[in-house]
Amino acid sequence: MILLENLLSFLTAIGDFLTPTALFHVAWSTGLGIIIGALPGLTATMGVALMTTLTYKLAPDLAVLILICMYVGAIYGGSRTAILLNIPGTPANAATTLDGNPLARQGLAGKAMGIATSGSVLGSIIGMFFLATLAPLLGNYALKFQSYEFFWLAIFGIVISGHLTALDDPLKGWIAGFLGLTVAMVGQEGIHAYQRFTYGTTELLGGFALIPAMVGAFGFAEVLTVMRNPAAEVINAARDSVIPKLGEVFRYWRTIIRSGIIGTGVGIIPGVGEDIGAWVSYAAARRKSKERHLFGKGSIEGLMAAECGNNAAVPGALIPVLTLAIPGSAPAAVLLAAMFIHGVRPGPMIMIENPHFVYQVVAMVFFATLAMLVFGLSMTRPLLKVLSVPRERLMPIVFVLCVIGSYAIAERPFDVGVMIAFGIGGYILREMKYPMAPLVLGIILGDILDKSLRRGLVLSDGDLTPFFTRPICAVLFLITLSSVLMSIPAFRRLVGRVVGAVLPGRASREGN
Repeated sequence: MILLENLLSFLTAIGDFLTPTALFHVAWSTGLGIIIGALPGLTATMGVALMTTLTYKLAPDLAVLILICMYVGAIYGGSRTAILLNIPGTPANAATTLDGNPLARQGLAGKAMGIATSGSVLGSIIGMFFLATLAPLLGNYALKFQSYEFFWLAIFGIVISGHLTALDDPLKGWIAGFLGLTVAMVGQEGIHAYQRFTYGTTELLGGFALIPAMVGAFGFAEVLTVMRNPAAEVINAARDSVIPKLGEVFRYWRTIIRSGIIGTGVGIIPGVGEDIGAWVSYAAARRKSKERHLFGKGSIEGLMAAECGNNAAVPGALIPVLTLAIPGSAPAAVLLAAMFIHGVRPGPMIMIENPHFVYQVVAMVFFATLAMLVFGLSMTRPLLKVLSVPRERLMPIVFVLCVIGSYAIAERPFDVGVMIAFGIGGYILREMKYPMAPLVLGIILGDILDKSLRRGLVLSDGDLTPFFTRPICAVLFLITLSSVLMSIPAFRRLVGRVVGAVLPGRASREGN
């Protein structure tokens, strides 16, 4: 019965966008998203951030439609660069380079792009299914969340994001995340409007605006990074057919389903993002594959798993955005800010105040997926000509867009300075191998963490006990603590020795 109701709501939402205006916006925004994703240095986050400033005057549903199409298209478009240049167009396509580029060097670039398109579409469909089914359930469950739970959810998001985006050194991820929390403390606090860290500067009373900070950290910093690195050589993609064979695609149906589920699950985790979804899906496919020896040398299964995982993470990242007002990835963080700018209020109350909007978002992902399929199979070669644009001409245009986008929201020159400052700071942090996703997530979650902590203390009359004794709080606290402890090598070795000592003893007892 519930599935039937969900289906009817989804079909109604589909009908809302079956208009010439909406379909036109789907076509151009998805196509532009693919181009942005395909160009090295133009990430999905930057595309969504810049497009937010250009959709300010549109109706909320059309504006969010354009942003989601941009988001989906950019994550897919990065596979083109990964395959032909061995450079991921977006961080989400890093795993794609492992098998996509070897296939291209074997003269199978068209086949690789067709497989990547198939994996992207199927992963998006799987993620869309979970978005339609899990978001309403999580939205109803989120009504049980109070200030105590939201405090730990913010901490959990920072710790997990920092851990998974900086696997070699989680401490750098946590430093970036808590640096973002510190930035979020600047300005008037949200309960009594007390000024913090403003130092008499009027422009800082409202804190650092989210969009200029994100455009700087992801856009201007990316421009600086791209201009520093040498240009790459494009592999000729016109040797074979782009349209894949159905048998070749569905031969790996287990990998497709597994990667779609993993990608969606990773996307739900606050602040983790599509790149981790791709890597985890790729690792799982390699572990379970009968063709393990082909991975890294041109494996179709590996390419399928990576692209399926990162695109499934897109609708997965939208689930916490809609139900908890907490982003699942960096582009989703910009999308969340854009929703508030356009008057949409995601969060625990959305299933009461605006339940139809959840299914509208599912329909938006559906139309973006269809457009991605059409462009991916029919316009591959024309789109590839964009890669021949010299970056010396492209990057100044991107910088101008960063300036315009930062200025357009509030029309303050101060925001342009914020964008430049965050861009330079983001570039320096990148060179030092600090991830940007936890930093941006910290800026997003800082206000939630601050208000939730103080409201919780007011409700409990200064008692910290409810932050640890309430069931959901206890679970989030234990998961967060275990994540921190397991990142310490000495503690991991200790746990390994304890487990190694217990399991043989248990085995011997069972043998007796």
